[in-house]
Amino acid sequence: MKTSPLDVITYGEAMTMFVANETGELDQAMQFTKRIAGAELNVSIGLSRLGMNVGWVSRVGNDSFGRFTLATLQQEGINHQCVTVDERFPTGFQLKSKAENGTDPKVEYFRKGSAASHLSVHDFDRAYFSQARHLHLSGVAAALSTDSLALANHAAQEMRAMGKTISFDPNLRPVLWPSQQVMCEKLNALAFQADWVLPGLKEGQILTGKQTPEEIADFYLSRGVKAVIIKLGPDGAWFKTADGHQQHVAAVRVENVIDTVGAGDGFAVGVISALLEGKALPDAVMRGNKIGALAVQAIGDSEGLPTRAELGE
Repeated sequence: MKTSPLDVITYGEAMTMFVANETGELDQAMQFTKRIAGAELNVSIGLSRLGMNVGWVSRVGNDSFGRFTLATLQQEGINHQCVTVDERFPTGFQLKSKAENGTDPKVEYFRKGSAASHLSVHDFDRAYFSQARHLHLSGVAAALSTDSLALANHAAQEMRAMGKTISFDPNLRPVLWPSQQVMCEKLNALAFQADWVLPGLKEGQILTGKQTPEEIADFYLSRGVKAVIIKLGPDGAWFKTADGHQQHVAAVRVENVIDTVGAGDGFAVGVISALLEGKALPDAVMRGNKIGALAVQAIGDSEGLPTRAELGE
């Protein structure tokens, strides 16, 4: 585990993931491979592999899945001193189909009432968070419960008051929200507190009611966001900044897409790491595209995220 101070801090839910070894419907699968999953954890793993000091905050159950999570954090060099082992509630898990031909896999979640869904403002340790220079937030953690959403807002407000930078990836999970209207209202309020907002095009359309990348960007830029970077899938990415700079950044061509889950997290890893290293936004988005492309070429949510040597920069 790397020592402080931290470069980035985030919070969220980790789940043990069982990926089917053969294609087909989940109910027909007989053998699975155990892996780890979780949007914010994926980002933490990716940043840590690039040499950054990362702190990840969560709650896990006192069970085998929780111990698997803690072992993974240790192995990946992620600071987890503020991960609580909750004696009351279990660690969540999920089943994931094996996809082919670049199609999205089917995922079934078993996370209701999990330890991480009980995250709250009480899990905010100001001294610990203040070590980090950047806060990364995701719409997944915000969707876990009203208490977890309160933690996201509290962390954003505190870190902004301390002069830290904030990134936000909407990572929409409509099934976790009572309605699309509530989802859009709550996540937009969170996005307005961020410096960098990283939606996919479809996510941006849902959240803002706008259609074009520029209209989506302007929706957030007019409310104080400094840069909006929009993921366009195989078409790369497009960004616009508060000072009006806008640019399309071409995708990295991938011949064989194996697993699309985690591509957006890989993109976030690239953008955040590069910006924190002081790189220009076009170069940061280019790195985001590169790591996103690597992510889709491996089975699992974080297995394709590169080390600094593998990144080749």
